[in-house]
Amino acid sequence: MARTDESRSFIPVRIAVLTVSDTRSLADDRSGQTLADRIADAGHILAARDIVTDDGDKIRNKVLGWSKDDGIDVVITTGGTGFTGRDVTPDALEPIFEKRMDGFSEVFHRISYDKIGTSTIQSRATGGVVNATFVFVLPGSPGACKDAWDGILKAQLDYRHMPCNFVEIMPRLNEHLRRGMSAP
Repeated sequence: MARTDESRSFIPVRIAVLTVSDTRSLADDRSGQTLADRIADAGHILAARDIVTDDGDKIRNKVLGWSKDDGIDVVITTGGTGFTGRDVTPDALEPIFEKRMDGFSEVFHRISYDKIGTSTIQSRATGGVVNATFVFVLPGSPGACKDAWDGILKAQLDYRHMPCNFVEIMPRLNEHLRRGMSAP
């Protein structure tokens, strides 16, 4: 059963937030702000925050750059996960995933289903690893960001979360690179 091991010390994680939008600025980016607030409230470090337009190359280049930055452990994107012509975030990022995290999408959709019912199928939320950096691709609504953070990421990014969490495996995410396999 999931629990918090209070004998372990909390380890802050350095998280970057990328909003994908043709219409938002930092001043009116409610989804990005929702994530930034939750990151700070949990005791983590907001290492970077930016907005890019719904352009696959811009999205991919920003995430690749952050994934190579030693000051960033996790990237969370918000926006561009739907089915319209401008929704390209999963298409831009999934090809660069070294490992895809199918369970993230499945758990996200279960949580989302409890709140919005079958409308959850209109999101292509996904997650994976790029250059030993966790990458989570969330829908562009504040509610979806709350659901993903509160229901999944808050616990998995807490070293004290048991029986396991992402923080304890972060040092081992680049083992394939030490064995000579290349990264994107």
